[in-house]
Amino acid sequence: MTKIVILHSDIPPDASADELDCLRQAEAISSALRLLNYEPVPLPFVLDLNQTIKELKNLRPYIVFNIVETVAGRGCLIHLAPTLLDYLQIPYTGCPTEAMFITSNKPLSKKFLRHAGIATPDWLEQDGSFFQTSRPGKYLIKSSWEHASVGLDETSLIAYTNTKDILQEMNRRENKLGGACFAEAYIEGREFNVAIISDKNGGRVLPIAEMLFRDYTSDKPKIVDYKAKWVADSFEYNNTIRKFDFAPEDAGLITALREIALRCWELFGLRGYARVDFRVDNNGKPWVLEINTNPCLSPEAGFAAALEEAGIKFHEAVNLIIQNALKL
Repeated sequence: MTKIVILHSDIPPDASADELDCLRQAEAISSALRLLNYEPVPLPFVLDLNQTIKELKNLRPYIVFNIVETVAGRGCLIHLAPTLLDYLQIPYTGCPTEAMFITSNKPLSKKFLRHAGIATPDWLEQDGSFFQTSRPGKYLIKSSWEHASVGLDETSLIAYTNTKDILQEMNRRENKLGGACFAEAYIEGREFNVAIISDKNGGRVLPIAEMLFRDYTSDKPKIVDYKAKWVADSFEYNNTIRKFDFAPEDAGLITALREIALRCWELFGLRGYARVDFRVDNNGKPWVLEINTNPCLSPEAGFAAALEEAGIKFHEAVNLIIQNALKL
C-alpha cells in the first residue's frame, strides 16, 4: 500500500481539549485513507527538526497530509511544518508556507485584506498601531497567533475608553492568550463560516453555515468563544448552533459571502482546503474576521458538517485534498 504520513502536532498527555482534537483529526483522516487504499502513518511534528527530518526520510512517504496546528504548543510556529516539507521537497496537502504564515498572524492578514479592499474590522496592535476607519466602540481582545478561540471568553469584549487603557488590558491578557494579541472592533450582527475545498475547477465553496446564539441574553456577547467550541457541558457549547438553511431574502448576502471568500482564496494563494470567517453587521455588510488555512477536520467540526451538507463523503474530500497537492 502507498504510504501517506499524517503529520500532526506533538500533543502532550496533559493537553487541553483544543490540542487533543488534532489527534481526533488524525484518526478520522487515517480511516479515510484506508478506504482510499493508502497506508496511513501518523507522525508528530516535534521541535527537534533533525528528529522530524530523520523520521520523514526513513518513512519516505508518497505525500504528507499536514494537520500541524501548533509546534511546542505554540501557534506562532505553525508555518514550520510546511517550511520543512518544502526544504525536503516532499509534497504535502493544504496551504503553502507563505499562506500559512500570513494568515496565521491575524493582524498581518488583516493588513493584506484592507490593502485589497476587503472589509475587515478596525484593530489596534500592541505597538500602538491603530487601523481605524470609524468611531471606536467595543473591542474584542484576541490572540494574534493562536486559533481555536484560545483565551477568548465573554470578558474579552471591552468598551473602548482610550488607547492607553486598551493597550494595558492587552498586555495584561498576554499569558492567557498564548502571547501576542490585538484588539479588534466588535461587529454586532450575525456570524458565518465559509468552507472552501479544491476540486478540478479550483476553489469550491461548500454550503455556508451561520452560527446561531440561542437563548443568549442581551448583555451576553454573541461570540464563538473557547467554551462554545470545546467545553461540552457549558451553556455556550450547547447553545451555539450551526445552520445551513436560509430564507430567500438572504440570497444576496450568501452570494456576497461566497464571492468574498473566493477573493480571499485567490488573494492569499490558498489551496487544498480553508475556511473564511465573517461577521455581518446590522446593515447587511460582511466583514472578514480571519482566514483559517488549517481548519479542523474532526467529524463533528464545521468543515465536516459543510461536506455532509454538500453531499461529499469525508473520504472523498480527503481524496480531493490529496489530488490537489499531487498536481502541484
